[in-house]
This record gives sequence, structure tokens and C-alpha cells, in this order.
Amino acid sequence: MDRMSMQDASFLHIESDTSPMHVGGVSIFEGPPPEQARFSDQVTAKLDLVPRYRQVVRIVARGLGSPVWVDDPHFNLGYHVRRTALPAPGSDAQLQALVGRVMSQNLDRDKPLWEMWLVEGLDGGRWALLSKVHHCMVDGVASTDLMAVLFDVERDPVEADAPSAWAPGPYPSEAQLLAGALGGGAMVPLALARDALAAVRDPRTLAGDVDVTVRGLIASAGLARRPPDSSLNGPLGPHRRWGWARGTLADVQTVRRALGGTVNDVVLAAISGGFRDLLLERGERVDRTLRSLVPVSVRRPGERGTYNNRVSAMVAELPIEIADPVARLRSVTVQMAGLKDSKQAVAGEVLTSLGGFAPPLLLMLGARVSTRLPQRNINTGTTNVPGPQFPLYAAGRRMLESFPYIPLFANVRLAVAIFSYDGMLSFGVSGDYDTTADLQVLCDGIERGLTELVRAADAAP
Repeated sequence: MDRMSMQDASFLHIESDTSPMHVGGVSIFEGPPPEQARFSDQVTAKLDLVPRYRQVVRIVARGLGSPVWVDDPHFNLGYHVRRTALPAPGSDAQLQALVGRVMSQNLDRDKPLWEMWLVEGLDGGRWALLSKVHHCMVDGVASTDLMAVLFDVERDPVEADAPSAWAPGPYPSEAQLLAGALGGGAMVPLALARDALAAVRDPRTLAGDVDVTVRGLIASAGLARRPPDSSLNGPLGPHRRWGWARGTLADVQTVRRALGGTVNDVVLAAISGGFRDLLLERGERVDRTLRSLVPVSVRRPGERGTYNNRVSAMVAELPIEIADPVARLRSVTVQMAGLKDSKQAVAGEVLTSLGGFAPPLLLMLGARVSTRLPQRNINTGTTNVPGPQFPLYAAGRRMLESFPYIPLFANVRLAVAIFSYDGMLSFGVSGDYDTTADLQVLCDGIERGLTELVRAADAAP
């Protein structure tokens, strides 16, 4: 029995019928698609490395304790590894529509919270693997580690020993869950007391932590000011649209060498150009900035290889009011350097850790209420996850490209995820189905924004 962290539990509690909280994406492979049995065998061979994939969530009675992970006594791989096919011609648009439909559906809480769909019939003899996993299981950086576990780094890897037969652990009763929650809850104050004592014994470190946190809170205080109204915010429906945009890391490096900034700065500048195009197409004002929630990993080097959530966030102002792509990039670069110096993300992580003080029932109720309150201080979400820069394989087929999916939150109707793989830069754009029929305008605008920066870089002395 493994108790869920407060942050992981928050992703579980804020989920609703109109806000599924799973992450995932689509990876496209060279053909032909593997037989179902062969692919299932490959997944089975790796499950011992990711035990969470054979566990279910148990909720403690009346919210008196954090949810726990327990082995699923009825685990059935065939339920999670599914197969479907696109009708001819098997276009990218058809695949994107399928992803939107699958991602609109909540995962079954009575089973391990993940699915994989092997999709046949893409044009060019290709096939795709659609994956979805609940955010309470894994954050973006950890999910990259999972990809490396589930896929091979060679086309024909050395045959591993057959996995040992798996037997689920004991399934706890309600009384055992409650007893574990009471025991675990009693230990929290002791752990906090130990941390406090250690901090007092090291006043220099304590002073540094306090300074970092205070600076971050001061930087975040301005976010209470409400930005201008926009069609990017409003109630969400139960269905999703999804699309993608493409770029290359080589292009980003070309821009960085000539115009400055980081990879993340270049990406945010291109996305800013895409949102500018979208709002102009909608006839809305662009003499403003857009606020984007930017998740930041606070996972320490020693925590690599664990699959729980370790994320904080910063809020970036996307300068859509700037028409010139070079000036837009410079604006983003200056701003992001200031955000890093302000320690806004670190303060967010400290506040998140304070969830350990809150009884799980209050945390659950607070998370649910927060998703139902009018929330217009954030216009969109943007997350950038670096992936492996070498080819990956599934059942002997090379992965050609991979596009990420992230959920929408609160009343944010569009969110952008970025994933880099083997020299490619892939943007996955999630949208509310009822209000983003023009989602492709944003996708095209992101590609155009990056192309404009490359042209400016090529023309720079």
C-alpha cells in the first residue's frame, strides 16, 4: 500500500466530467504495425519496471486520509492495451480527431489509470500509439522516463528473460485503509517537527530558503490583477479538440545563436506569435499580453526515476502585442530571466509542500471548489518537456515523431505542450471542442512564428 502525495492527490480531486486530468500524447511509427500479441508481450515485459501501472487508487472513507495505491487483483492487460484503425485515407486530421475523442473520456477509476491505443491505417504505411495516463500518476518529466522504459533504444534489442509471474499484493479492507490513514496522519507533524529542528540548526540555509520564498511570493502578487477579458477563457464543455505543430531543434539553435535567448524563450516567442494570429483572426484586441501558466520541474537529480509529481509553476506574460518576431523574442528573454531571478517557481513549490499541513478532506474540498470559481487571471498553459535525443523503437519499428497532450484546467480553453525528440520539436495543442473550432489557426501560427524567427536569424549579421 503506497500513500499518494498531496500534489498527486490534487490532480485526482480536481477532475470532473468536463475536466479530465490525464496527460499523454501520440507517437507515430514507421510501418507495418506490429501484431497485437507481440506488442502486448513487449508491454508485459516492462511492467515490472513500472509497478504503478498495475495498481488502482483506493479512497479512504470520508476523505480522512490521502488516497492510496494498491495492487489491482483483477489486472487485465487487454483492457489497457487497445487497438483501432482509421478509415481511408488515414490522414493526420483523422488521427487528430481520434485523439480528441479518446482524450475527452475520463479514465475508469476502478482500474489502473492508463490506456494505450495502437492505431492502424495512417497514410504512408505508418501507425500510431496513443497513450493516456492520469496526472496523479506522473508529471511531464517523469513520463519521459516512462517512455524510455516502455520503448527500446535498439531496433532488435537483446531478448530479456521472461518476466516472472506477477501476483498482486493483499487488497486492504476499509478498516485497514482507515487505520493506515490515521497512522500516517499522526506521523506528519513529527516529520514537520524534524524538518523545523534541522532548519533551526542550520540558520544560514533557513535564511536563504526564506529569502527565496519571499521573493517568489512578491513576484507572484501581481497575478491577482485581472487581465482583459478574452475568448480564451470561459466555461469548458465535455469534449476536446487536439492538433499539432512542428519544428526542429536545429532551427531553434539557429535562432539562439543569432538572436539570443534559451530554447524555452524561442518556443514561447513562437507560441506568442500563434496566439497573436488566433486573436487577430477572431477580431479581438492584441494590445495586451497573455498570461500563461508554465509548469517547472523541481525534481532533484536524485529523484530521477520516480514517477510521482514534482512540479511547480511560473506565470509568463506572452507579448502578443509585439508584431515583430525578433522584438517579441527579446521581450520573452528579458521577462523569463526576471522570472527565474524572482524565484517564483520555487515559492510555488514551497507552498505546494505546505499541503502536508492540511487534512486531506479539506485539501480535496478546496481543490474541487477552486475549479468551480471564476478564474480569469490565467489565459493559457504552456509546458515544455525535453525528450530523448536518440531514436526509440516499439516492436522493432522506429518512432518517427511524438506529439504531447496536456489537459485543460479551470476555465482555460487552450493549452500548448511541447516535446522534443530526436532533433524534432513537437507542439500538441489541446482545445475545448465547443469554442475552438479555429484551433488550426493557432497551430499554423506557431509554425509561422518559428519560421519568421529562423528567417530573421538567417538575415542577421
